[in-house]
Amino acid sequence: MSKKLLLFPFGGNAREALISVFAMNERKNEWDVVGFIDDDRSRHGRECCGIRVLGGREVMREIPDAYVLAVPGSPASYLKRREIIASLDIDKSRFANIVHPSVVIAPDAMIGSNIIMMPNVVISCGVAIGDHCVILPNTVISHDSRVGDYCCLGSNISVSGSVRIGNNCYIGSGTKFKENVAVGDGALVGLGSNVISDIDANAIAVGNPAKVIRKQHNNILHHN
Repeated sequence: MSKKLLLFPFGGNAREALISVFAMNERKNEWDVVGFIDDDRSRHGRECCGIRVLGGREVMREIPDAYVLAVPGSPASYLKRREIIASLDIDKSRFANIVHPSVVIAPDAMIGSNIIMMPNVVISCGVAIGDHCVILPNTVISHDSRVGDYCCLGSNISVSGSVRIGNNCYIGSGTKFKENVAVGDGALVGLGSNVISDIDANAIAVGNPAKVIRKQHNNILHHN
């Protein structure tokens, strides 16, 4: 019997999650996507791939047996992901994990809850992925690496072995990580960067090699 699923919010991550849900259902009828929910009333009634935005958070109370995939976050808002997801105020057991059938996960990898992994992601041996993470297509996370809670990882990222990515980070698509580097909590790494040394918490780093161009404290950016 399929499980009911609500997607929050009606943004790019949730809409793209439908690709993985539909692919999962082709193999096994696992999810019945009831609809999207969104705090923005102007989005209510809109649809993607035949799935409508049913309303706001009240829908979670109206359909208490529905699981929720909560995947807010963009480069502009990623630091608010923890706050937004916590404000849904639902039990951890209600969060769904959506993993495209093409994803490869090592038997000894550890995966948290409220996770979306899109097509062709590879999670290698000894990897740990925290809760509330978004991982876009074709990203490879190599042996013994760690990704903290509330992280967004773009597409085509290559993470070498024993890398540490802190909580609430945003890693832009096409980024590559040298082995054994660490990225502090709240950091953002820009598109196509090559990370060959550690990046401090709350830093914004870009380039080849990646260099810190700004730091942010309490969501305020500061130039070095």
